Amino acid sequence: MSDASVLSDNVQEPSPRSSVPVPLQVAPPPGALLSKILLGLLAGAAVLALLTVLVLWQKVDGMQEQLARQSADAMAQSMEARTLARQAQETVRDTAARLALNETRVAEVALQRSQLEELMQSLSRSRDENLVIDIEAALRLALQQAQVTGNVQPLLAALKTGELRIARAAQPRLAPLQRAMQRDADRLRASASADAGESLQKLDDLVRMVDDLPPLNAVATRGAGLNPWQAEPVPADAAWWERALLVVRNEVRSLLRVGRIERPEAVLLSPDQTFFLRENLKLQLLNARLALLSRQVDTARNELATVSASLNRYFDPASRRVQAAATLLQQLQSTIKTAEPPRIDETLAALTTAAAGR
Repeated sequence: MSDASVLSDNVQEPSPRSSVPVPLQVAPPPGALLSKILLGLLAGAAVLALLTVLVLWQKVDGMQEQLARQSADAMAQSMEARTLARQAQETVRDTAARLALNETRVAEVALQRSQLEELMQSLSRSRDENLVIDIEAALRLALQQAQVTGNVQPLLAALKTGELRIARAAQPRLAPLQRAMQRDADRLRASASADAGESLQKLDDLVRMVDDLPPLNAVATRGAGLNPWQAEPVPADAAWWERALLVVRNEVRSLLRVGRIERPEAVLLSPDQTFFLRENLKLQLLNARLALLSRQVDTARNELATVSASLNRYFDPASRRVQAAATLLQQLQSTIKTAEPPRIDETLAALTTAAAGR
C-alpha cells in the first residue's frame, strides 16, 4: 500500500482511549517532501522556461522586425540599384554615342588638318619648286609646238631661257637640271633639220614650174644645139641649082626625122595625156607639201621620188627648165631627213627629279 492510504487509515480510525479529539501532528513522509520539492523545481523550471520563451519570443519578434526592416531596406536598395543601373546604362549609351560623335569629329578634324597642311605646303612652296614648275610647263609647251611644226627654234629658246633662270637662281641642287638642258640643246642643234619654210618654198616653186616643163615628144621646143637635123643655111654666092637643092633638103629634113626611141611611152603621149601628167605631178608635189606640214617625212620622200622618176621619164632632159627642176628636187630630197621628232628626255627626267626634291 502507499503512504497516502496508510495516512488515511490512521485518520479515519480514532483511538478508543481518548474521548477528546486531540489534533494529530503527523510528520510528512520523506517521499512527499521530495515530491513537493520536485514540483516546486518543476514549477520554477516551467516559469523560468516560460520567461525564457517570452524573452526569446520577444527577441525573435525583434529579429523578425529587424529582418523585415532590413528586407525592406534591401528591396529599396535593390530598386535604387536597378534605377541606378538603368541610369548607368543610359549614361553608357549616351557616352558611347558622344564618343562615336567625338571620334567622327576627330576624324573630320584630322582630315581638315591634313588638307590644311597640304594647302599650307602648296602655298609655302619654295622659289626653287615654283621655278622648276614654270620651266617644265614652258618646255612641255615648246616641245609640243616643235613636234607639231617641226621647228626646234622655240624649243631651243625655251631651253636657253630655262638655263638663264637657273643660273640667276644660283641653287646647287638645280645644277644637274641645267647640265641636262645644255646637253639636250646641243643635241637639238646638231640634229636640227633644214628650215621647213625653205622646203615648202621650193615645193611651191616646183608646182609653178610644172606647166613650163617641155615634154619629151615636144620636138619643136627642144634645144637648138643638140638637133642634128637642123636646117643648113643657104650661101648667097651659090648657084641657083645648089640653092634649090639645099632648100629641098631642108624641107625634107623638117618633114622627116629618123632617130632612136628609148622611151616610147613618153614619145607617144597625146596632148590630153600630157595635161593629166602635169596635173598628176602637181598633186604629188602638193601631197609632199602636206606630208611635210604633218611631219610625215617618209611620205614626203616617196612623193618626191615619184616626181623625180616622172620628170626623168616624160620630160626633155636637155631643157634647162627640166634641169633646174631636177636640181631643185635633188636639193629637196637631200634636205628632208628621216629624223625622229625632237626629244628632251634627259631634261624631263632631271625636272622630275628636281620636283621630287632629290
